[in-house]
Amino acid sequence: MIDTDTDTTIDLQLLLRHPKSTDGNEVNSLIARCKPLDTNSTYCNLLQCLHFADTCMLAEDEDGTLLGFISAYRKPAEPNTLFVWQVAIDKRARGEGLGRTLLDTLLGSDACTDVTHVETTITADNAPSWGLFESLARSQGTGQGVRHVLFDQQRHFNGGSSSEILYRIALG
Repeated sequence: MIDTDTDTTIDLQLLLRHPKSTDGNEVNSLIARCKPLDTNSTYCNLLQCLHFADTCMLAEDEDGTLLGFISAYRKPAEPNTLFVWQVAIDKRARGEGLGRTLLDTLLGSDACTDVTHVETTITADNAPSWGLFESLARSQGTGQGVRHVLFDQQRHFNGGSSSEILYRIALG
């Protein structure tokens, strides 16, 4: 791993696991450190770690410091679709493929055995997220996902946030 503050290499042993309800507060702190992600309430993150633990995944270092978190859920009307809500990676672990490792681990878990599609929303300017999900589409999907605006900047956010583009990947 690269420590971006000092440009020195650090070697981290990571534990990847589904969250527990007691992880919610630390997840909330991680998301707050990962601008430009929208922060949720601590209560929301507690519920994600409790009610949706089987479709969420986190990474912590050997000291138990949370370095990455993916929140996701299976869409109630389309249970074969996993909707990835957020991917939060601490700055110490960015650029090392941790987001992809977490996503691959989640998709390989028992809770996702019959998932046929992955969806997420991404703003047009979020290059790291586009890179992550386009990489997934190339390696596990049919090559390319389908895009359309799900939440419009004006119509849904009253100009207060950028449009959220739905990216849907059919897994192959």
